[in-house]
Order: sequence, then C-alpha cells, then structure tokens
Amino acid sequence: MSGRLVLKCAIFLSLGLLIASPHALAADASVTLDVHHAGCVLCGPIVKSTLAQVKGVKAVQVSQPDGMADVTASVTYDPAETTPAALIKATTDRGYPADLATKPGSRS
Repeated sequence: MSGRLVLKCAIFLSLGLLIASPHALAADASVTLDVHHAGCVLCGPIVKSTLAQVKGVKAVQVSQPDGMADVTASVTYDPAETTPAALIKATTDRGYPADLATKPGSRS
C-alpha cells in the first residue's frame, strides 16, 4: 500500500469516529432485578421474553433456584435506549413487579 492510501484511510476512519453519534460510542450497562410473583416454572421464560422485547436490551439471563422461587434477571442494555425504570415497568405491566437487586445476583 502506498503511503498516501494509508493516510487517506486513517483520515477517513478518524473523521468517522468524530462524526459518530455519542450513542454509538456509549458502553452497554447492566442491572440485576429481583422479579416477584414469578413462582412457577413458566414465569422465568415469560420474564426473560418480556425484558428481551424492551428496545435497547442486548441480553437477558434469568435464574430461578427452583420452580417455586421468584426470578432474578440480569439485563445488559443500551442506556441511550432504555433505563432500569423502563425494565421494571415492563415486568410489572406483565404482572411481575420487580425492583433493583441490592447486589447483583442477590435477593433484596
């Protein structure tokens, strides 16, 4: 490659980063929710599906110690598109009230 071509590529890439929106450069965030009234074997998948449908959610993992326990949901999301409050509202609207876990993976 010629030096001029390398220089042009470097300039093009630099300009692309400068004009990219701040949202495109923002890092994902994570939150852990304690989801209540979810004490059956079908509740975990319903909670997971509900959270996955929220715009901006990148990944959802749910854990349920047994089929009769409430669910803990770990959610990775784009903070430019959603918030923990919106995630809590989504599960609450579906009949599963939630709150922020006091420590990731723990029950509050």
